[in-house]
Amino acid sequence: MARRVVIVGAGFHGCSAALQLSLEGYKVTIIDKAYAGRHASGVNAGGVRRLGRHPAEIPLAIAAWERWQCMTDIVGDDCGFRPVGQVKVAENDEDMALLADRERQVRGLGFRHEKLINREELQKRLPALAHHCPGGLACDGDGFANPYRTVTAWRREAERQGAVFHEGVEITIVEPRGNGWHLSSGNEHFEADLLVNCAGAWAGELCDLLGEPVPLTAEAPMLMITERLAPFLGTVVGATSRPLSFKQFENGTVLIGGGVRGVVDTVRHVADTRLDGLAENADTVVSLFPFMQDARIMRTWAGVEAVMQDQIPVIGPSSQHANVIHAFGFSAHGYQLGPITGEIVADLAMEREPTLPIAPFSIQRFQATCPA
Repeated sequence: MARRVVIVGAGFHGCSAALQLSLEGYKVTIIDKAYAGRHASGVNAGGVRRLGRHPAEIPLAIAAWERWQCMTDIVGDDCGFRPVGQVKVAENDEDMALLADRERQVRGLGFRHEKLINREELQKRLPALAHHCPGGLACDGDGFANPYRTVTAWRREAERQGAVFHEGVEITIVEPRGNGWHLSSGNEHFEADLLVNCAGAWAGELCDLLGEPVPLTAEAPMLMITERLAPFLGTVVGATSRPLSFKQFENGTVLIGGGVRGVVDTVRHVADTRLDGLAENADTVVSLFPFMQDARIMRTWAGVEAVMQDQIPVIGPSSQHANVIHAFGFSAHGYQLGPITGEIVADLAMEREPTLPIAPFSIQRFQATCPA
């Protein structure tokens, strides 16, 4: 009989794990307290980037980026991926020095995907940019995709391979049973030989039930989208010393985000925006693209993200249980990594050594700081 896997959390990482485990012959059940992509994976800025990654994440980001190039072959949909490039803009000489240091650091690690560009090159790439910016750091081939379309495509492919989704189910009881697990939401019960924790902002609650607490906080990155504007932006823009993710879609609308936080309502399990934070993000945009001061904001929203103390995720086996795997805490920059997460989970489930280095993401790094 096929081994039974229960994945808690139907975001991108959960759907990726579901697909890869189904392909390995597991009987996969995915449980989500809301619906697939509700809180983070389906409502984020959609950045597909290697640019600016934590050094430990760079090998994963490069591997995931390679999967984005052939997304249609994997799930039958390109997920709206547009490799338009990304540029982190320097607003002054101090920013430029930081970017130069970053380029040296990345090259020292043996990678060449980030390239320092001067003022002239920056203006060629971004003609509408304010002229006070002295340069930037570019990563050609990075870009953006459509978050909810991505989650939907991966979910559907996982279902085609046999995975079963249960939405609107909140797990409240996790108990060992024999060599596996019994999970319950009150009226619904599930049995698993292997448990995979992809529960996002609620992964810490599952860790508590498993006896291995982590320093996870739920945060609410905010986003805005404008009216349709004439084409002016061909690449994704970030700032060096201020939070910003700025991109224009094919229909002319412009998305503004990048990490300014709203407020998480832990009772209703939703996020609310803050006008002062939205204004801060808008001010950044206007200082870089002055004509944007006349653009009308049509919609704002916030997601709910799991953020770790050290800003990198937990990916790997449980420190307490031989039949638990964790993949959570991507700290508001996990969307691009989704295609590779499932492969890592499948390797761990099959007791294969992952081809990518995951030691920095071990849950054990928190055990000295979190009380049992």
